[in-house]
Amino acid sequence: MQLNDPKTIRAWTYYDWANSAYSLVITTAIFPLYYNSIVDNKIKLLGFEIVSESLASYSISLSFLIIAILSPILSSIADYRGNKRSFMQFFCYLGSAACCAMYFFKREGTQEANVLYGLTCSVLASIGYCGSIVFYNAYLPEIAGKEKQDTVSAKGFAMGYIGSVILMLVCFAFILLNDQLGWNLKDYPARISFVMVGIWWAGFAQITFRKLKPPKKQNLQSTAITGKVISNGYRELQKVWNELQHYPTLKKYLLSFFFYNMGVQTVMYMATYFASKELQMAATQLLSVVLIIQVVAIGGAWLFAKISERLGNKISLLSLVLIWIGICFAAYFVRSVNQFYLLAFAVGMVMGGIQSMSRSTYSKLLPATTDTASYFSFYDVCDKTGIVIGTLSFGLIAQLMGGMRNSTLALSCYFIIGLLLLLRIRKNEFEVKVTE
Repeated sequence: MQLNDPKTIRAWTYYDWANSAYSLVITTAIFPLYYNSIVDNKIKLLGFEIVSESLASYSISLSFLIIAILSPILSSIADYRGNKRSFMQFFCYLGSAACCAMYFFKREGTQEANVLYGLTCSVLASIGYCGSIVFYNAYLPEIAGKEKQDTVSAKGFAMGYIGSVILMLVCFAFILLNDQLGWNLKDYPARISFVMVGIWWAGFAQITFRKLKPPKKQNLQSTAITGKVISNGYRELQKVWNELQHYPTLKKYLLSFFFYNMGVQTVMYMATYFASKELQMAATQLLSVVLIIQVVAIGGAWLFAKISERLGNKISLLSLVLIWIGICFAAYFVRSVNQFYLLAFAVGMVMGGIQSMSRSTYSKLLPATTDTASYFSFYDVCDKTGIVIGTLSFGLIAQLMGGMRNSTLALSCYFIIGLLLLLRIRKNEFEVKVTE
């Protein structure tokens, strides 16, 4: 593929447009509200009584644990056999099908069976989303030079926010009209929204799949000799870890990313559950909040990309993490809907920025290598392992302490650790000398 080709970059960003509908509608907005509406506050599952929000948090942890285990195996196969696109397609279609299957998640029969079915679909959709992202991210250094990676990464996230907001507005309108005009369609608008996400995701992904060419195949004989794909996958992680010893800046950055990203992702996955239970916000209010976050996040991604251009990656990331620490402390004291709206605006401003800057900073710090999938698999394992710890600790604290406010304080600790680790990196270590 030609580096910095506008058509290739545009096609690549369309996968953000496609899959972000899942991220918004399923993980952030409609599915959490629907889940809370049909699942009792406390349910018995496998002999244990569990708070419903904690159970949702545990299911998120499980899905990310599975993908963290699978990711190195898959990226190893993709690197050796040159088929990143094929695996990206498989996980895309898995996630899309799981979203469509959520249509059948409804309050009928036994509560345990319903919840197990709904959460199983949710876990499979999450695996599909996360599995495809590792291969999607690995294309970034192959399509954009280091000098353009901040901008291209931000463009991808902006496309994702725009696309997801468009579909979200359609779903929101359907739900709102059903309530306001008395159509009496019960839970059908929410369930149809899940199907729409699946179709949107798989449909728009075709733009990306048509343009991204499979990379040149690597040495197939070496994999035939070992015959151990699983061990090869983990050897790739070990190889990346060993290579990191020669790249101290990259190693320090990954450690910081592990902690602050733990907080970011947990906030994104649990914010709707928090607002629904702690503030008793109505469904329409929550959907409005989600839309505010998405719209503001578009500007946030571009704003912090520009800050990075002028002041460098370190200043941009430090600013973002500091704001996130403030958000966690503010969430503990939020008591009114208007206060939560202000908090949502702040979340939106830094959510797009920190995701975009994290991805592009890592890409820029990578050594010269054709083995990008293994490096992004390592990044992805750090990302997913952090989410497992973050969501699991969030759910446990909420379960043990009878509410989610204390969980937000725990998240602030992750951000503080990430900030301290980021401060260990000198500003000039982030400077990347771009060679023609």
